[in-house]
Amino acid sequence: MSARAILLTAGAFVVGTSAYIVSGVLPEISAETGATPAAVGQLATAFSLAYAVGAPLVATLAGRWDRRTLLVAALLAAAAGNALTALAPTYPLLFVGRIVAALGAAAYTPAATLVATSFYPPERRGRAVAIVFGGLTLALALGVPAGSFLGEPLGFRGVFLLVAAAGLASAVGVRLLVPSVPAPPPVTLTERFSVLRERTVQVVLAVTVLGVLGTMSVYIYVVPLLAEFTGATGPVVSILLLVYGLGAIVGNTLGGRATDRFGPRRTLIVVMTVTIAAVATLPFTLLTVAGAATALVAWSLASWAFNPPFQSLILDVAGEQSALVLSLNASAIYLGAGLSGMVGGLVVAGPGVQLLPPVGAALALLGMGVLLVGVRSRTPTAEPAPATGTG
Repeated sequence: MSARAILLTAGAFVVGTSAYIVSGVLPEISAETGATPAAVGQLATAFSLAYAVGAPLVATLAGRWDRRTLLVAALLAAAAGNALTALAPTYPLLFVGRIVAALGAAAYTPAATLVATSFYPPERRGRAVAIVFGGLTLALALGVPAGSFLGEPLGFRGVFLLVAAAGLASAVGVRLLVPSVPAPPPVTLTERFSVLRERTVQVVLAVTVLGVLGTMSVYIYVVPLLAEFTGATGPVVSILLLVYGLGAIVGNTLGGRATDRFGPRRTLIVVMTVTIAAVATLPFTLLTVAGAATALVAWSLASWAFNPPFQSLILDVAGEQSALVLSLNASAIYLGAGLSGMVGGLVVAGPGVQLLPPVGAALALLGMGVLLVGVRSRTPTAEPAPATGTG
């Protein structure tokens, strides 16, 4: 991987860690601020919803900016938001810090995806997308466990300061080593949302929201799920979560390579089928620690292999509107994440945690049905001929 690709991955790691880190230091935030764990958890919801709303707004306001300039500004905003979170003297200011960090992330992910694809020919588009989402999976696999590990000796403020420092370093690296990439033609906010009138765009965004809901509504409550079915607690849970994260890293890489070899649509059908099966069978596979480890690997491999082919499919079906749809799709991802806590919470508070897997599988199955019925490729590049070599 080239230095510029590593920098894009590092930036995605920073914004991904910023998004996920609250769960890793939740006890420390609750203890220091006096807020209940449930209230602290809403900081993650605030981040997700701010991202969902902010992505199209930021993309419009910064539409004329060179993409490298936008990446640098996004990383600086994420760093500032995390620094504010670290220094916030009151609970409301924690929310402000999360919102600022979310706006930086909302600007970074779509722009980094477009910059990464500019480095590669169309037949290697899947691996280009995997560069960015590789950073997000690393954040899930390593950033959150590291934050949890460092939360006790450093406190949550020290952890957020580390994330802010990493964001600042990434911004400097991008400015020095990533080449300038011209901005796409400017688009007004009205024009940006006008693409929502197109049926294909509606379908794409619906698939994203349903896919995220199907997995995240279950993953958010994976700890009580493990306690309920496996009886796992403490270090065993930490190891199982690390196993999930490592599977996500591998899945993201395999998703990119499979997209380049078999095309996005066929790859999506396979990974969504495996995801649905893995989630639906959790009540049976979580009965032992070994079974839980196997199930979590299969689940994370498939669910995190989803992003490269789906982003590639968007680039295919959206044509000249790819930048607009990628921005809206980024909003859809975080809208799904924000709704996941609510949907999962309703299930847990009602029928109970045992019903989460079938509910999640049903949502993911609905998303797959929408994809199969509603999305058709426009160009032959969507399904390339099998590639040779591993490149």
